[in-house]
Amino acid sequence: MKADVVVVGGGPTGMWLACELSLAGVSTVVLEQRRDVDPHSRALTVHPRTVETLALRDAHGPLLAESGRLPSGHFAALDERLDFSCLDTDFPFTLTIPQARTTRLLEQRARGHGAAIRRGHRVIGLADDGDAVRVSAEGPDGRYCMAAEYVVGCDGTRSTVREHAGIPFVGTDFSTIGWLGDVTLADPPSAPVVSVWSRNGAVMCVALPDGQYRFVGNAPEDNRTDWPGEPTFDELRSLVVRVLGTDFGMHTPTWLSRFGDTSRLASTYRKGRVLLAGDAAHQHMPNGGVGLNVGVQDAMNLGWKLAATVSGRAPDGLLDTYHAERHPVGADTIEHTQAQTALMTNFSEQGVALRKLLGGLISECPQLRDALAERLSGLSVRYPPRASAHPLVGQRAPDLRLSEDVSLFGLLTRGDFAVVDFTGGVPAAPGPKLVWHRAALPQERQTWSGIGAALIRPDGYVGWASDESDPTTLARELERAVAATRT
Repeated sequence: MKADVVVVGGGPTGMWLACELSLAGVSTVVLEQRRDVDPHSRALTVHPRTVETLALRDAHGPLLAESGRLPSGHFAALDERLDFSCLDTDFPFTLTIPQARTTRLLEQRARGHGAAIRRGHRVIGLADDGDAVRVSAEGPDGRYCMAAEYVVGCDGTRSTVREHAGIPFVGTDFSTIGWLGDVTLADPPSAPVVSVWSRNGAVMCVALPDGQYRFVGNAPEDNRTDWPGEPTFDELRSLVVRVLGTDFGMHTPTWLSRFGDTSRLASTYRKGRVLLAGDAAHQHMPNGGVGLNVGVQDAMNLGWKLAATVSGRAPDGLLDTYHAERHPVGADTIEHTQAQTALMTNFSEQGVALRKLLGGLISECPQLRDALAERLSGLSVRYPPRASAHPLVGQRAPDLRLSEDVSLFGLLTRGDFAVVDFTGGVPAAPGPKLVWHRAALPQERQTWSGIGAALIRPDGYVGWASDESDPTTLARELERAVAATRT
């Protein structure tokens, strides 16, 4: 058995990568050891940049239709919420939707594009021989082997792919523990989110789409390095009452679990023909619900590069830019989740003072508030450009309105590069995987004023831009930029 790419792990990261690869015509097989989607969803939050990521392929509609919307986020559960309405996006909110449902929607899309999804198949070994990767797996009909040009581990923090590839997973063990519980409430709160932090502990309550409520929290006694086992319903109720003063009539728990603040980062996201994405590449405390989002954005960055490599269109070194661009994002994610953990789990007088000080700064300094909101939403990610590049290069491109019925995201739905000519005079030269569009400059966006033309990557980041206004000069610059994207 053969495939261009084998994706190991069928969570949101693996499924979105399968969507991207199969959209590009790459034969893709997803091996997932679970026979069905895990009904217990640690992740509930889809952030603005992830909604944009799906919108780049016109895949966001089903999630929007089924999700709750929160117009704000939090940093370390501070009382001062971060206002997402100020964000430069068409989706200034977070979605609340169980990870299980997100996975099912993305799996449906991947199958529709032709990806083969094999559930109940466990990878037990792999070997990169330089020309291909040999994957050993075990399925319902027994053991088998298959060959692939590349294998991507999207199989979580205990990644079998990472282990067999010999990629170090470097970081720190847990020093504090959180817990969660999904329950039914006889007397639920009126607000969709309740968040309280005190010296007695921290509790957050979030309404789920299925009518249940999720409680997440921790207490001073949870700052420990030994594992106490799974929580009981009585423990959950006791802490909620201690912090909130009521249990809202909670009953019928469907899931109780603990998690720690173990933080690790793969030393490399690529080793030969083996790559890592999502939790297989980075592990951290789930503060702010960023994990699923960073994983899907890993897959978006990797998908078009891997597809171009498999098809023979990629210039030398393109696949290596996946690590160069996404490894720093993983490191940054660990940094800010660790910072939040320090704020959330310090129940001393010093901790109270620190939270009061930072909360006050967020209220008093709009720039700090907005910077934190952009960071948590994923909209602040910028990839390092060449030294001589235009300032827009490496930045995320917003969904520019190019005409009455055309927007930038609409040009990218098939995973192609897009050239936008703002002068209207550059000779059009569309080609394979390249969409060409002439448009007037969007007057409402100051950072784009004066741009002569721009090349937008399939993942929605600016690959090249120029302030040149002469069509002949622009054409030469653009020709070089386009040539750099393919062999």
